[in-house]
Amino acid sequence: MVSFDSLDHSILLDTLKEKIKDNRFLRLIENLLKTGYLEEWRYNITLSGSPQGAILSPILANIYLDKFDKFVENELIPKYNRGKGRRPNPEWQRLQGQVQRLKKKGLLIEAHTARRLMQQVPSLDPFDPNYRHLRYIRYADDWLIGFSGPHEEAEEIKREIGTFLRENLKLELSETKTLISHARMEAARFLGYDIVVLNNNQRLDRRGHRSINGQIGLRVPSDVVKSKSARFLLHGKPIHRAELVHDSVFSIVAHYQQEFRGIVEYYRLAYNLHQLNRLKWVMERSLVQTLAHKLRISVRTIYRHYQTTLQTRNGLCVGLQVTVERGEGQKPLIANWGGISLSRNMKAVLNDSPLQIIGPRTELERRLLANTCELCGSQENVQVHHVRALKDLQKKGKTPPPYWVQIMAARQRKTLVVCQQCHMDIHAGHITQRTTIDMETLESQVL
Repeated sequence: MVSFDSLDHSILLDTLKEKIKDNRFLRLIENLLKTGYLEEWRYNITLSGSPQGAILSPILANIYLDKFDKFVENELIPKYNRGKGRRPNPEWQRLQGQVQRLKKKGLLIEAHTARRLMQQVPSLDPFDPNYRHLRYIRYADDWLIGFSGPHEEAEEIKREIGTFLRENLKLELSETKTLISHARMEAARFLGYDIVVLNNNQRLDRRGHRSINGQIGLRVPSDVVKSKSARFLLHGKPIHRAELVHDSVFSIVAHYQQEFRGIVEYYRLAYNLHQLNRLKWVMERSLVQTLAHKLRISVRTIYRHYQTTLQTRNGLCVGLQVTVERGEGQKPLIANWGGISLSRNMKAVLNDSPLQIIGPRTELERRLLANTCELCGSQENVQVHHVRALKDLQKKGKTPPPYWVQIMAARQRKTLVVCQQCHMDIHAGHITQRTTIDMETLESQVL
């Protein structure tokens, strides 16, 4: 495992020069790498690594580690791969012959006992000296090697990788992250998943064969469920989230649903996805307590008001639903909690789009529901313009600020609901004074 912080600038630039001949572009990359950083208001130069959080960082890491990919592909894999498959296990073959002989003699009970013993023994020789298999995968600076072979050869592979990275890329392996583990006994953590080799002698297919043993399994780590649940717990019990109490009921339900959906969809490939049932229960209890705290009613009343039967692609299920009616000819806004399947899907695709109209405050939700530009009054292609902080609106200078800045500063809001044309004019600096829509008019159009 390597890190962005350790990328050597000279090696990276030399790698770029191999294919790129535009010196102006290369100087731009070089200046980016040497930009430096501020820590406690003191400037520090950057000697290695790429800017954290920059869009370019993963691309530069992929370019930098391309030589490592070729080293594994052209040297390690041909060196350590041999044999197309393991030879049959002699002990398994002996038990198989015993089962057949007992069946011929009519000793079915003894044959069944021998067959059960046979199913506890690997059918292929796990110590076959003529079989080795190595696989490699990398995502940005995270990489994983799967190797079928003895521990001594795995150590040798690790040493060769460390030597190559040190001599060719000036990188050092992280001893805490670069581990050698037995996949049947320990899980390898990669991109948030636990990767294991499945082993279950009891689970058989229709032919009575062990179809699971030796397959690679992706698993939701138990510590992930605990860490995700921790933010909704206090002393081990679900608690309301105070930072969401001032949001609308619609926004709170939608926020919880999208947060849970994001976690489930990321771990959709895991065979133990059902472990997220614990997280679902914790989040639901936190959700109803947040709503009860906001509306100053009991949790039982929340369920009585908002619980309903949801129609999903997997059938009916019980959940919560909040509906906000809109004007004539417009569909109501609907926020649901529940209905997210926890079944594994190796080809999962998130088809339904997340809700787009979710404001951090009830006031923004009302302005969006009004569907009216707050600069010109248009009701076409309404969008929201954001600023990071109100202090960004208070720029010093003798020239008066733009008209839209004056409106946001006067209302003390970091958002402005505008049409698409006004939004484009704001970013282009073309906004002039226009008729503004009063907030009371906006609210009257909704309420």
